[in-house]
Amino acid sequence: MSSEQNEIYSKAVRAGKRTYFFDIKATKGNDLYITLTESKKIFSEDGDGSFEKHKIFLYKEDFEKFKEGLDDVLNKIEELKTAQ
Repeated sequence: MSSEQNEIYSKAVRAGKRTYFFDIKATKGNDLYITLTESKKIFSEDGDGSFEKHKIFLYKEDFEKFKEGLDDVLNKIEELKTAQ
């Protein structure tokens, strides 16, 4: 099964020099998982451009813990910003 065949949904978020991709995919057993990809264009000394990518796989058994952790740090950032 190619990655295109198991992709259910994709959301690209452009943020400055980076693009983040949030992709929902399915395993052969139809379990859903998420891939988070950071893509950044980099240039070599001769000026040629390429993309540097970093990918995280997030499986269904970890969705809630991941969301809790992300919510926690985002709330902490807001708390720290208002304390300044």
